[in-house]
Amino acid sequence: MRIPFTPLVILTLLAGCNSIQEEEKDATVQEINEVFESRVVYSVRTLTPGDLDAYLTAHPVSHWDSTAITDFYTRRNFQYAWFVNDTLSQAAAGFLALVNSSDIAYRELEALRDSLNDLLRPAQQTPTDTTACDGCRTALELALTSHFFRFADKKYGGVVGKDLHELDWFIPRKKKNYDRLLDSLAAGGMDLRSIEPLHPQYAALKDQLKQYVTLDTLVGWEPILLGERKKILVGDTAQIIPEIRQRLILLGDLITGMDMLVLSSTVYDSTLMHAVVRFQDRHGLEPDGQIGKGMVRMLNFTPAQRVRTMLINMERLRWVPEQYAPNQLLVNIPEYRLHIYENGVEAWNMKVVVGAEATRTVIFSDTLSRIVFSPYWGVPNSIVRNEILPALKKDPNYLSKKGMERIGGTDANPLIRQKPGGGNALGRVKFLFPNSYSIYFHDTPSKGGFARESRAFSHGCIRLSQPQELAEYLLRNDTAWTKEKIKEAMYKGKETWVIPPEKRPVSIGYFTAWVDAKGLLNFRDDVYGHDERLANELFYDPTPPVAIVAPTQLEAAP
Repeated sequence: MRIPFTPLVILTLLAGCNSIQEEEKDATVQEINEVFESRVVYSVRTLTPGDLDAYLTAHPVSHWDSTAITDFYTRRNFQYAWFVNDTLSQAAAGFLALVNSSDIAYRELEALRDSLNDLLRPAQQTPTDTTACDGCRTALELALTSHFFRFADKKYGGVVGKDLHELDWFIPRKKKNYDRLLDSLAAGGMDLRSIEPLHPQYAALKDQLKQYVTLDTLVGWEPILLGERKKILVGDTAQIIPEIRQRLILLGDLITGMDMLVLSSTVYDSTLMHAVVRFQDRHGLEPDGQIGKGMVRMLNFTPAQRVRTMLINMERLRWVPEQYAPNQLLVNIPEYRLHIYENGVEAWNMKVVVGAEATRTVIFSDTLSRIVFSPYWGVPNSIVRNEILPALKKDPNYLSKKGMERIGGTDANPLIRQKPGGGNALGRVKFLFPNSYSIYFHDTPSKGGFARESRAFSHGCIRLSQPQELAEYLLRNDTAWTKEKIKEAMYKGKETWVIPPEKRPVSIGYFTAWVDAKGLLNFRDDVYGHDERLANELFYDPTPPVAIVAPTQLEAAP
């Protein structure tokens, strides 16, 4: 079933719902502005504190925003915000237009939209005689304000209202202040800059969203089938090449301007190969130019599925700070990469291995404060219980063979650690950012795992492909730790703890869609199923966006 996404998901400011001429609208705005900007007390309608208390008592759902509502009216001396004399102002029409132009795929925003439409329907039908009594007018005034704060919190603070820990997200959510936006709206303006997510990724995804909404509306997206072939190489001939060429044109990976003869060619040429490499790179595939089952699987994600993935990630971006710390270390779990930022600009990045599905790496933030060369590995109790004790039953010399030693505990629950050395599970160095989840960065003696496209198979900690380079980078301003000294400490076999000159903020995030530094839209698989869980909170249709894969390809799909 196709999911009905429309371009209205991009926030646009529509005209008022009533057919008011521009000069009348300008006059209304001017009248409201005079009320706000002048020191003279105008004879406008006002509430009493008792009106507000009575409304909040009668509407428990508004208690969550009671402080914001009270502060808003106190700041304006309890003057009405949604009426000019006895008539609804353009502010109400503007608010309705804002809600109607919002992300209708979000179930809670849709419920608020329906409620607001019901609230204003009588006024739309008889705009010159909005209410019949003072009590009705007061109730509508306060209901509009209450609806505003509920809408703003969902739209700009995040639709998901539950504790984010339930979604395995342990990065604190930023609380936004919406009262100034309400001031602007009531005064006839609409400046969203103060509350719309300012993280650059939010705006970047918002721009990309338009193309995919259009594709979903205008273009059919039938599955491409590779058939019995395992892969197609440059120079090969295959009947699906024209389909792949056309799809890469639609997705922007292949330039247009080709004549029909080239477009219909079944030969995999070098021009198409460059487009394939670009597509592979931005989907986390090995950019080898080979058209295989993994690439075809990615090509078969529909625009509607990609739109939903972008909306899910835009929701996450409502939770994060407007910008990361300038010298941030950022791990994106679905990307399997660590990004090192210097003064707000990415300096370099490296491949990482993250936790397997059963031992997920936690999403949180902390501060890197220690480097340990030639580290011991304190074996977790779960590994001792599930792996080491069974191995000891088969081979009493298992510990010595693995360079391990018992340091305490009981026979049933021994405390075991692995000595420093080449076979140590943490490799030659580890990087600590103390946290309650026992997550840290470390080297590994198993380097082959970094060559895999999917790198989620650790016990939860994060393995680095370039640990020595990270140690050199973090200690580059400490003259006592030259490259030679660092290498010596890594291979010394004696544990050495070092405090780097500068503590580094660390964030472990989870984003399956983003725009990279080259302006290319990237997608990754939902490795832990977090997208699916968040979709259940956001959308009416909880069906996860699984790409269409031919039955013969299911077993081989990565």
